[in-house]
Amino acid sequence: MKNLLTYFIAMVSGIAGVFAFSPFDYWGMAYVSLIGLLYVAKTAKKSTALWGSFLWAMGFFCFGVSWLNVSIHQFGGASLGVSYLLVGLLSAYLALYPMLFTYLVQRFQVQSAVIFAVIWTFTEFLRGWIFTGFPWLQFGYTQIDSPFSGIAPIFGVDGLTFFTVWASAVIFNGILVLFKEKNSKLLSASALLLVVVGSLATYAQKITFIKSIEDKALTITLAQGNIEQNLKWDPAYFYSTLEIYQKLIAENLGKSDLIVLPESALPTLENNIVPFFESLDRVAKEKGTEIMIGTVYQDAESGKLLNSIVTAGNPDFPYQLSTENRYNKHHLVPFGEYVPLENWLRPLNSVFNLPMSAFQSGEVIQPALMAKGRSFSPAICYEIIFGEQVRKNLKKDTDFLLTISNDAWFGDSIGPWQHLQMARMRALELGKPLIRATNTGISVFIGAKGEILAQAPQFVETTLMHNIAPTEGKTPYAVLGNIPLYGLSLLFLMLRGLMMLVHRRMNLLLKP
Repeated sequence: MKNLLTYFIAMVSGIAGVFAFSPFDYWGMAYVSLIGLLYVAKTAKKSTALWGSFLWAMGFFCFGVSWLNVSIHQFGGASLGVSYLLVGLLSAYLALYPMLFTYLVQRFQVQSAVIFAVIWTFTEFLRGWIFTGFPWLQFGYTQIDSPFSGIAPIFGVDGLTFFTVWASAVIFNGILVLFKEKNSKLLSASALLLVVVGSLATYAQKITFIKSIEDKALTITLAQGNIEQNLKWDPAYFYSTLEIYQKLIAENLGKSDLIVLPESALPTLENNIVPFFESLDRVAKEKGTEIMIGTVYQDAESGKLLNSIVTAGNPDFPYQLSTENRYNKHHLVPFGEYVPLENWLRPLNSVFNLPMSAFQSGEVIQPALMAKGRSFSPAICYEIIFGEQVRKNLKKDTDFLLTISNDAWFGDSIGPWQHLQMARMRALELGKPLIRATNTGISVFIGAKGEILAQAPQFVETTLMHNIAPTEGKTPYAVLGNIPLYGLSLLFLMLRGLMMLVHRRMNLLLKP
């Protein structure tokens, strides 16, 4: 019966954790969910704890990444049963990391709240690195609208995750102490530590590392074509798509400094419509407006098929296929943009043959995109979730972060909202305003503190215009990345090890 209660708590608290993320945004649920996991990891015997952690993770990930079912079933051609099975298999793989957390907690009989956070940081690092990584649903993202968001510009989302786990562990230890009067001193110490850390985190919100440069502001328009995914790659619908974006562009030429179109806005190989781009380049120059467009591009030298962003109307970089003012996506979506072991997997099922699933990667570090004399640090769709990659592509003179996407793959699900939340975190971490253009939404302008300045409605063909100023200065995270967090984690481990050694020696000396 006790095991069943443990499993029930595990499943419910895992599911509860998803409500901390967008679009629900009940950030306090992150602590409830983690306390549930800690209860499973610490109060059950080893086998029960491991199975409980697996159930916690299955509840968390099956619900949290359920939006993948939309692309697999509706657009990948897989049956509903197969699509749910694949989501379940991915969730089972992701469950290995919380299970590793529990194993390490049990193996080393961890009691210290901060060591819980250190171990979680280690397992999350692995999740974001192995097999190119899938760092979706990190608990730090849930805190972007909490009083503790000021941690992000200093330690990044990983540091905010560290704090969330640490605070949850302090609360959990405090609850345990309530049932153990002999350890009441530990309760006082835990409560004091939580108050101190929480107060510092709240105060960190008031610290400003950057300042706005109003005289460099641009008027930018986002063009949201709202092309249905099942029509997007249909050759019969190509000219309709072209007409929609031509209209949205024409309405804003001469009114905006820059117009931004979403990922692969024109669903054909850029190489096939060079005359269109040359004509657009000429007209844009005449009107004094520059245009950034997401394209599918094949490099003539390497033969690589690339998910790309290119500009038109820039007087310093006249449009041509070989232009240097181009960004090529580096971090591709497994199975969506490339298929691992494709010779074996592609023949198995249509789900491994999604449209445009044969891309190759661009370079890790690439030059900034230039428009109107301003420097843009770009990321295409999935890349925006990789904070370190975005940080490493930040240049000394970067004015704006830019991301384009096509979240139509995920329909009216929670996926696009989680994606937006992660884009907001990049702006907060790096202290740079972020411009986000998408096909069906959510197209937004995001301020340097992660706040939404302007937002277009979802699933509407529209444009969104906003005057936005860049910032100067760098946040500590922009300069150092995760080095301080990993350094502190190592220090905490060393101090804990030293304390255990001293305690052991003292016990030996006091032994009669």
